[in-house]
Amino acid sequence: MVEQDTIRLLRECDAGIKMGISSIADSVGYVRNDDLKVLLRESLDRHEKLRSDMQKLLDSYDDDGKEPALMAKGMEWFKTNVTLALDVSDSKIADFIVDGCNMGVKSLSKYLNQYKAADEKSKDIAKRLISEEENLSKDVRQYL
Repeated sequence: MVEQDTIRLLRECDAGIKMGISSIADSVGYVRNDDLKVLLRESLDRHEKLRSDMQKLLDSYDDDGKEPALMAKGMEWFKTNVTLALDVSDSKIADFIVDGCNMGVKSLSKYLNQYKAADEKSKDIAKRLISEEENLSKDVRQYL
């Protein structure tokens, strides 16, 4: 049970962090404000570090992780590339990032509660990812 919950939690975190990395990376190219750009790039670096830590844990279980759902990935691509192409503003980008962070916090919190038997290392990485998403959402709100 512990190993199953651990792997399931890590997979969900993996899919979520891949989605977050993709969203931030896609958005940063549209940003005009230098401070917002720096904020997003720094968050992207922290997301990449968490992704690396998570991959090490997944590797220890001989697991490849999980890709984001195709529908979610498609919606993220559409929202970033089409919506921002129509209304390129830092406010719109901030709105997009805050929405993504909030969805990530909600999903990851649900999985953290669902997979209670997961080991502490996996729970810790999930909590670190939730914290990163909460902080990014809070930091970006000044650009709404």
